[in-house]
Amino acid sequence: MGIALPVRMTIVRLENGDLLLHSPTPYSAELAKAIEALGRVRHLVAPNIAHWTYIADWQRAYPDATTWAAPGLRDRAQVRTSSVQFDAELGGTAPAEWSDTLDQGMVPAGAGFNEIWFFHRQTRTLVLVDLIENLDPDKLPPVTRLLMQASAATDGTTARYLRLPVRLGGADARKAVRAIVALEPDRVIFAHGQPFDTNGAARLKRAFEWLI
Repeated sequence: MGIALPVRMTIVRLENGDLLLHSPTPYSAELAKAIEALGRVRHLVAPNIAHWTYIADWQRAYPDATTWAAPGLRDRAQVRTSSVQFDAELGGTAPAEWSDTLDQGMVPAGAGFNEIWFFHRQTRTLVLVDLIENLDPDKLPPVTRLLMQASAATDGTTARYLRLPVRLGGADARKAVRAIVALEPDRVIFAHGQPFDTNGAARLKRAFEWLI
């Protein structure tokens, strides 16, 4: 859409102390040093077409880390012509590498859109990418703010332009979304926009009223 949005990286410490970097932001030595103080970087997750751009720099910094891609991401033209190399593909269940820490699922939709979600059981935190947008209007340029408000992306609900591809997922998408809502998370974190820091379950149900 030609709109620049701030991207948020979510860092998960697994039960064995290793780190999973979800949707990495631009690499810097200073940021890497701060992350290394938390643990060893072992997993880089690029959940969809909009959140893989900075992976290459992180791969160069951590060549022993496993890089995971959302379904279909490796087949995209932009990815094939880049220097990014993916080791494995995410799916509807968590791989053994982090199944003791995170539950994982997928919302299958149309137009090549597949939302991969993560649920941190200990803190009851849900991590999503683009299925809901909760952008802060005060941090958006005026034109972007108007566009995002028109799409409902600043209302803490699913933006209207995301509803069509999800609806194309039909009954499978509705079933997958109901499974997310049933998690009843305390907190919901997005790859961009404001998190639902409290009352996450109720706000999640509101976000999906149009579908379920």
